[in-house]
Amino acid sequence: MIVAKYTSVRRRAAMRLTTLLAGLACPLSGFHTASRGAEPKGSRVAGFDQPVAVGGAKTVHGSELGMDLILISPGRFCMGTPRSVRPLYNNEWAVDVTLTRPFYLGKTEVTQQQWQAVMGTAPWNGKRMIREGDDYPATHISWDDAQEFCRKLSAREQRRYRLPTEAEWEYACRAGATTRFPWGDWDGAPLGEYAWYDENAWEANERYPHRVAQKKPNALGLHDMHGNVWEWCEDVYYWKLPGGADPLVTEGGALRVNRGGGWATGDDDCGSTRRFANVPWFGDGVLGFRVALAIDAPPTAVKQSKAKPPSPARAK
Repeated sequence: MIVAKYTSVRRRAAMRLTTLLAGLACPLSGFHTASRGAEPKGSRVAGFDQPVAVGGAKTVHGSELGMDLILISPGRFCMGTPRSVRPLYNNEWAVDVTLTRPFYLGKTEVTQQQWQAVMGTAPWNGKRMIREGDDYPATHISWDDAQEFCRKLSAREQRRYRLPTEAEWEYACRAGATTRFPWGDWDGAPLGEYAWYDENAWEANERYPHRVAQKKPNALGLHDMHGNVWEWCEDVYYWKLPGGADPLVTEGGALRVNRGGGWATGDDDCGSTRRFANVPWFGDGVLGFRVALAIDAPPTAVKQSKAKPPSPARAK
């Protein structure tokens, strides 16, 4: 994982000038979701408590681990960055995506307590830049490790847990916003209210992942979607975003997608559209994950011909 640290005064100013034009570059005018209305048909999962309203979203509570998950209803949105917005990376060009099925997503990143309850291990133990405790995110977790966690948890609870697809992750992170952050397309002061990132962690000499749910949640009640630790997604990394209905990239490269930014990364890397990738066997202190809980059929596999490296060049 490459740690990106940089200032963004000029970038922030440029983004302010282009924010009003952002919607013109994507054919979709907004984000459509029923998450705050009636519960979608088929969205109940056996063994869970009745959903309750939390910040306008619906939450269910796992029966064994105490893992809270948020109901995410189907919808259509513009995934990625419109070409009118700067900075623009060539692996973020916007595409139209439709999610046709509801799913549940972890309210927080998987914690050390939850990991140990399922796996019986502590991969972070003895590592540098780590704090240990029940509510700290599980780190030094590879994509392969996260898959094994989902398999074991699924067998234990007889439900189909998995990693979120990249499209599901961005849809949930945006939570209705058409911009990279809840307050707009630029970063700035509000980011510290939602995220642990270089300015309030690395530069504050708090160089470690922080306890989950210490920052404000997004509009769906999800914590730490911006910053704290990068999160694994299900997809194989491809240089171009997948579009269409329920996309999932399953072929075309050896890397797996990371989203969300982390405690040692710059503000821009914490935006909802930023994409990085790592080999599936790699894990370190800025990598974690959250789980999704499937309700209906699996996402649609998208085969891509060839993946490009995860270090994107800015579009000029």
